[in-house]
Amino acid sequence: MSNINRQLSDTFNAMADGLLSGQFGKKLRIGLTLAGSEHGPEELLRGAQLAARQYSDIEPVLIGCEGPDCGFECYPAADLHECHQVMEKLFADKKIDGCVTLHYAFPLGVSTMGKVVTPGIGREMIIASTTGTSDTNRQAAMLKNTIYGIALAKACGIEKPTVGVLNIDGEALCERSLRELAEAGYDINFAESARADGGIAMRGNDLLQGTPDVMVTDSLTGNLLMKMFSSFTTGGSYEASGYGYGPGLGEGADKLVNIISRASGAPVVAGAMRLCADAAKGNVMKRVDEEWEAASLAGLNSALAKYKQPKQPTEAKAEVTAPPEKVTDADIGGIDILEIEDACQVLWKANIFARTGMGCTGPIVLVAKEDLEQAKAVLTEAKYIG
Repeated sequence: MSNINRQLSDTFNAMADGLLSGQFGKKLRIGLTLAGSEHGPEELLRGAQLAARQYSDIEPVLIGCEGPDCGFECYPAADLHECHQVMEKLFADKKIDGCVTLHYAFPLGVSTMGKVVTPGIGREMIIASTTGTSDTNRQAAMLKNTIYGIALAKACGIEKPTVGVLNIDGEALCERSLRELAEAGYDINFAESARADGGIAMRGNDLLQGTPDVMVTDSLTGNLLMKMFSSFTTGGSYEASGYGYGPGLGEGADKLVNIISRASGAPVVAGAMRLCADAAKGNVMKRVDEEWEAASLAGLNSALAKYKQPKQPTEAKAEVTAPPEKVTDADIGGIDILEIEDACQVLWKANIFARTGMGCTGPIVLVAKEDLEQAKAVLTEAKYIG
């Protein structure tokens, strides 16, 4: 009888909390790492406090705090690398639904879909993509970005998101492929430019007005746009508006990790936690699979194959075996995306364990700290870095 009374009491308390907060159901546990910000951990903590105050369905879980006085569940970590180790453990133990962090090395094939508030009329718009690389071929990447951007929009509650392609190099090819998918049965809703001549190609005023729900672009352009939208009133040193650079989606993405930058201020941190919670609630990973399957039935894989450059005949490369695995807690940037795999192989050949990834500023090779200087020397000699 006591168990029944306890269950009834818990149910009553939950209903009472829901009536007071307007929020019923399970809270979403969203992690936030506190290391690595240019504004210090206090600014990130302030973002968590904003999120908890503004959104009753979010329960912040902090990683990297010093003591128990932050007011939230907290896990200690000395630096960002340790924060990421703790984050991985929390994901493995199913203690968080998603996490907001920075400088996370996504594998090649994964890129982030960000969300901004456009200054023209205050519309929200997803930018696909903002960091990482969906594909080493730019045209293939833009097609994949479209799929991932639509998936995020649907996870966030937009049932039929409109799609526009930013008028950059490759827009016409991307539009042609998307129209072919649509003709073959893929359900995609094209936006119309606010300019008098309309069309799917989005111009500068479409960026400012937020014409489409999903703005497709390459990740370098998208990264620049995120910076402009989030900090155009602050001069760039403090990101004050928006939802961050978004979740990493694509091949190999199995955890909901959302990205902010070192310049992100508390309002953006809170926004990033909101976007992460929405993506978790809308099961964005499942949405990606569903969109990919639907697009594949309409010929997506054939469209992607057209953009793959045929390999030039070369001498067969000797098989290189990776050295024993190490913890890769240092990274080397400045390597071209088309050479990143070859650079990794060169390090393996020199008996240095390495793996590839994508940092906030582009492709990186990750190595152990004790191997960093030797790895740089090897890559410099092989002319992968200057």
